[in-house]
Amino acid sequence: MISELVIDVQTDEISIAFLEDKKLVELQKEARNLSFSVGNVYLGKIKKLMPGLNAAFVDVGYKKDAFLHYQDLGANFNSLNKFLETAISDKKKLPSLNKFAHLPNSPKDGSITDVLKQGDNILVQVVKEPISTKGPRLTSEISFAGRYLVIIPFGDKISVSQKIKSNEERARLRQLILSIKPKNFGVIVRTSAEDKRVAELDTELKTLVKRWEDNMTKVLKNKAPLLIYEETGRTVALLRDIYNSSFEHIHINDKDVYREIKDYVTLIDPERAKIVEHYTGELPIFDNFAITKQLKSGFGKTVTFKNGAYLIIEHTEAMHVIDVNSGNRSKSSAGQENTAMEVNLAAADEIARQLRLRDMGGIIVIDFIDMHESDNRQKLFDHMRKIMVNDRAKHNILPLSKFGLMQITRQRVRPVMNFITAETCPVCFGKGEIKPSIFFTDVLDNKIHDVVKTLKVKKFKLYVHPYIAAFIKKGLYSLNIRWKLKYSWGIQIIPDQNLGFLEYKFFDRNKNELDMKDESLSA
Repeated sequence: MISELVIDVQTDEISIAFLEDKKLVELQKEARNLSFSVGNVYLGKIKKLMPGLNAAFVDVGYKKDAFLHYQDLGANFNSLNKFLETAISDKKKLPSLNKFAHLPNSPKDGSITDVLKQGDNILVQVVKEPISTKGPRLTSEISFAGRYLVIIPFGDKISVSQKIKSNEERARLRQLILSIKPKNFGVIVRTSAEDKRVAELDTELKTLVKRWEDNMTKVLKNKAPLLIYEETGRTVALLRDIYNSSFEHIHINDKDVYREIKDYVTLIDPERAKIVEHYTGELPIFDNFAITKQLKSGFGKTVTFKNGAYLIIEHTEAMHVIDVNSGNRSKSSAGQENTAMEVNLAAADEIARQLRLRDMGGIIVIDFIDMHESDNRQKLFDHMRKIMVNDRAKHNILPLSKFGLMQITRQRVRPVMNFITAETCPVCFGKGEIKPSIFFTDVLDNKIHDVVKTLKVKKFKLYVHPYIAAFIKKGLYSLNIRWKLKYSWGIQIIPDQNLGFLEYKFFDRNKNELDMKDESLSA
């Protein structure tokens, strides 16, 4: 399997597409001004205690207070809280964790009112981004993740990933970490640490410990709410979690992000740094790698997948519901069971992809086509479990019920990805009427005149629908050539699959969009 990462950097957001054998399986979008990412650490202030929920609402600077349950305080909360009180009272020097006395663990069945009161400062980490009307979900069990290791301050346990099957390798890693681990730090050994040398693990462990020490000095300011540590940008964070030797290419269309990713890959795998490539083509990067088309075909309510079969995907506040339909396939009684099995297996493949692609979390209920043979129902269940192995989100799959329903729970960390495939008309602006499309090139001619003569911009790119671009460039003495002769040779016509049929965008040489829209163009 060939894995590729394609990163589209725009002014307001970064989109990250993960491809397996050229097929889109994951998409993440991150606003460039996003301030509440999973992994961020805050000095928060307790705003309200809820004894009935055994939880507290914490002010971390978000418009809605964040939620912290007693169970999420962690076993080492007493030590963490004492450390925070000591640091705040001193205000000059951070206590050394190596010399800090570890306090007894918090009871599992304790009460939130026994350990916290309104107005207290508390050190917390975001484990779920704000979703819908809910604020962020928090934990006080702080952790810092690296490529091979995760450290947990105030812990003392060493855990090794269950995905490392060799008992000898698990024992080697456990003994190795025990010999280099600082006092009062717990360590989780990730799957990627398998067969790694002690020098590599020791270097990362020291880096993570230094990250803790450097960022915790900010608590001395005692000005809650305060951002203590900001998680690595999603590009690096995603790469850190999924990077492996099967990666063939990482394409990025922005020079700064390209350098950031290049530096990271050089650090963790210097021999393969050449797979990071700076995309400089004229086509939008997602168009060039056929991602735009996959997005528009894969995010609608109806998703076709094989020989006319299709899925209907509905989202509600409580759950996601998926209905499997065979479409126009043969429904003869002789082959009904085989047809149902074939469609269901193909549907399972597409559903596993859709769960990752849309990042669907919570409860997912799937209505497969009815099958009467118990062996076929078991085969479908086994197949779904097998193809969900590559899903990094925690999930649980139940066998089909007697009604043919399969229930899946999948970890929800951030809002479900919602890519709108229906397009608001960019030409009539919702009025329902436009001027004849034959005059569209005249409109573009006038706009180019304004850009060159009024705005004095000689070099710019005009993005239009691929059909319009083909029309403009058609022939030896094309409209494109005539515009260059008439106005400027710095005009570039670029096809963009994201644009509507009569939509257009102007960008100057610095990638700044020129606002040339005019609602008076509609009828």
